[in-house]
Amino acid sequence: MQSGADDAARFVAEAAKDTGYGRSPYERDRARVLHSAAFRRLAAKTQVHTAGTDDFLRTRLTHSLEVAQIAREMGARLGCDPDVVDTAGLAHDLGHPPFGHNGEDALDVLAESCGGFEGNAQTLRVLTRLEAKVYAPDGGSAGLNLTRAALDAVSKYPWPRRPGRRKYGVYADDRPVFDWLRAGSPAGERRCLEAQVMDWADDVAYSVHDVEDGIHGGYVSLRPLLADEAERRALCADVAAAYSGEAPEDLGGVLDEVLADPALAPLAAYDGSHRSLAALKATTSVLTGRFVAGVVAATQERHGPGPHRRYAADLVVPRRIGAECALLKGIALRYVMRRPGAGPRYARQQEILAELVAALLDRAPDALDPVFAPLWRDAPDDPARLRVVIDQVASLTDPAALAWHTRLVRPG
Repeated sequence: MQSGADDAARFVAEAAKDTGYGRSPYERDRARVLHSAAFRRLAAKTQVHTAGTDDFLRTRLTHSLEVAQIAREMGARLGCDPDVVDTAGLAHDLGHPPFGHNGEDALDVLAESCGGFEGNAQTLRVLTRLEAKVYAPDGGSAGLNLTRAALDAVSKYPWPRRPGRRKYGVYADDRPVFDWLRAGSPAGERRCLEAQVMDWADDVAYSVHDVEDGIHGGYVSLRPLLADEAERRALCADVAAAYSGEAPEDLGGVLDEVLADPALAPLAAYDGSHRSLAALKATTSVLTGRFVAGVVAATQERHGPGPHRRYAADLVVPRRIGAECALLKGIALRYVMRRPGAGPRYARQQEILAELVAALLDRAPDALDPVFAPLWRDAPDDPARLRVVIDQVASLTDPAALAWHTRLVRPG
């Protein structure tokens, strides 16, 4: 396990700053992410529902703020540095492109010849290269130049791209900084505790809040699940295939208990009124608290009261809590992401991104932002130039991607 000094090291050494505030290196990390352009752009990037379609619904920005809050509270209970887990929560989605996971899938296909596209690997690239903050002595960008502990905490998938594994955390040409941030960690692909805390906070926020948004938006109703056994079986099959190692029949028993839980009754009774909205919010608080407290207690039961940080412990998610969380994620998947009419919209989004990448490849570097045009000129070959175009498109918000497409592909 690394020492505290190694944890606080930065890839590019920086002179000490004396601002009178006495901030820790990790407080500086948090501030750098919070004030970054990439973080601001999350306000107009899709979470599950299309960004900007409803003032109530979450975007990548509000989701990231919620993940950071949950991670900070959970990490503090375990003994992690709260600013490290907070920074990881704020930063974990910086690499996501326009149109959410649908955009991620589209760019992965388009980027095949330069190594693919993955939102988590793109996040590392944003933090260590694309965001403007610090330059190395050799003239290369070091991005936000966060500490080793913060970058490691953002690494949900600390391994490179491999056949058969959709998720990974680093592209081939970002290996130097990745190898540096992983230096001193235990052998293999083990994640530090802060990354595990952030990942669970992400799951909690995603599962609870996306169901809340779906209920408020009228896409999700628990009534079919309460009334139809076949529908419950179909949901459990979806969850087993997408989110859980549990068998559908085992998930079915957990689902029956969840649907019978009086604390969740407001989910089925929501009618849009002020009182029902308050009850819905109370239910999301109960679920979030349950998922956090259960995992903290299980982790402390296995590893002791702590404090725990870095590689001193692994997060323990009890089987029942993991199944409940997966079922909620499955509800959002089945009734929001796969709702009737969604298919043509997803196909059109992928078409827009494909046409936009083609147009930029044809018209670069003139059509690129001033940030990316020099990178195109310096790129040594076609795969490297394609990566610059992918970086450009991934940086766009949903509205910007549509506007760029209109300007470059369908002018007039």
